[in-house]
Formats: sequence, C-alpha cells, structure tokens
Amino acid sequence: MKRLPFYKMSGAGNDFIIIDNRESIVDEDNLNAFVMNVCSRKMSVGADGLILVEKSDTVDFKWRFFNSDGSRADMCGNGARCAARFAYEKKIAGDTLSFETEAGIVNAEISGKNVKLNMPDPGDLVENEALETEDGMLLFNFIDTGVPHSVVRVKEIDKIDVPRLGRMIRFHERFAPEGTNVNFVASDGGSNLMLRTYERGVEGETLGCGTGAIAVALVESAKTGVPSPIRVTTRSRSVLTIYFSRKEDKFFDIVMEGDARIIYEGFLSRESWEY
Repeated sequence: MKRLPFYKMSGAGNDFIIIDNRESIVDEDNLNAFVMNVCSRKMSVGADGLILVEKSDTVDFKWRFFNSDGSRADMCGNGARCAARFAYEKKIAGDTLSFETEAGIVNAEISGKNVKLNMPDPGDLVENEALETEDGMLLFNFIDTGVPHSVVRVKEIDKIDVPRLGRMIRFHERFAPEGTNVNFVASDGGSNLMLRTYERGVEGETLGCGTGAIAVALVESAKTGVPSPIRVTTRSRSVLTIYFSRKEDKFFDIVMEGDARIIYEGFLSRESWEY
C-alpha cells in the first residue's frame, strides 16, 4: 500500500498538511480531490490547507498551496511560516531561507518555533467603500496582501456573526468572480488589534489568518496613523506581530512574525484519500 510521509503543523491556529514533494511522490491525477479528501476533518487528517514543498531552480524550494476545498491560493501567511520551518527541520534549507510562491519570493528566518517572513508588497488600499448587503449598507476597506482581503472595523469583535456576514461579503458580486477573504477587526485604541476572519477556500471562520493580520494592520495604520509594529491577536489567541514601512499611501518592507508549530508527523495511507 502506498504511503506518503507528511507533517501536520499549525500557525496561529491555521492547520496544514505538509508534504515533501521534491521527488514528485504525490500523484498529479485528481490532485484537487486528493487535497479535499485528506483535508476533510473526521474523515481523514483534516486541515485548513495542504502544502507541497517542491524543487526550485533559483531558491531553496517552491511551494504549491491548496485550500481545503482543493482550490489554489497565491499566498497564505500562516502556511508560509509552517512551510519555512518544515524546510528547516527537514534540512531542505538553513535557518535563513527563501522560497517561491505565486505571490513572489518569500524570505524567512527561523528561531525555534518562531518564524519571521518578509512578505511581498501589498496592492493599493481601497478605503471606506460602501457595500450594499441584505443587512443594509456596510463600509469596508480592501487590500491585496498576496490574496484579496476585505476589512470591516467593528467595536465588539465577539458579537459578530462571522459565518453569516463573512459569507455574505465573500460571495458579493462586488468581488466576483474570485471572491474575497473577510476580516473583522477591533482595536484597543493603540497598536493591539483583535481579528476574526472568514477565509475564502475554507468557507468558514478560521482560528487565524496571516495575510488577514497583515491586511488589518495596514488598514489600521492608514486609518489612525498607528506606527509599526502592530500586534494582532487571532481567534486562537496566538499573536502575530506585523512590521512595515510606509511612505504616504504606500506600504512596503512587510514582515510578519509568529509561531509555526509541529503537531505530529506520520504517513498517509491510500485509505486517507481514497473513500
């Protein structure tokens, strides 16, 4: 019976299945179905996403990132930290490394279970756009931090119905056809934020979102002038620290710091994906 070695890892509450695919051990036929099946909770390992670590001709490695529904994503901040630590632990790279993503080259620095990532520059910030929903008009902000993120500022983070309102915004025609991730953020009035995220591709609230943490930090800085760094507390209670530079309305030199924990390693049997 074919068995595939894997790591299960977690970054700020996002969990991932990571496979060293440098020797092409994963069958490309029906790859999306494979991802969906092994990411299915209770039926298999279960995860928010799956990462294939593969050979690169230019840097330490490249990745392919899949959401749990089998769709591809250009970037995932929490997944990128986990992939970086995986590569270090498997001796694919040293404690300072670079890897290819569809959003560009990402540089990382490993320190124990903590990882710092130099992220690609974000797209332009759209502020205070009105969105007509079944609940009435809603103000949102929008920025692409490797993947698209809408940001809605709220006063009481615990009272937001993230699954319902997040789904409404995620599938709104304003963001068609790709859709958007949706972030709800509350501030303590300083450099500490609380974040809840509805993730596209997972199609529900997740316990953390790295690119979402970057998005809310940049929006908060644009809105209030709060300087770098900004600490973002995710739903898992893990904290992501976002560093950045700003010149007028442009953000650059984005660095995200947070955990990348190894939960366990093992083997996937065929029965984990053939059912």
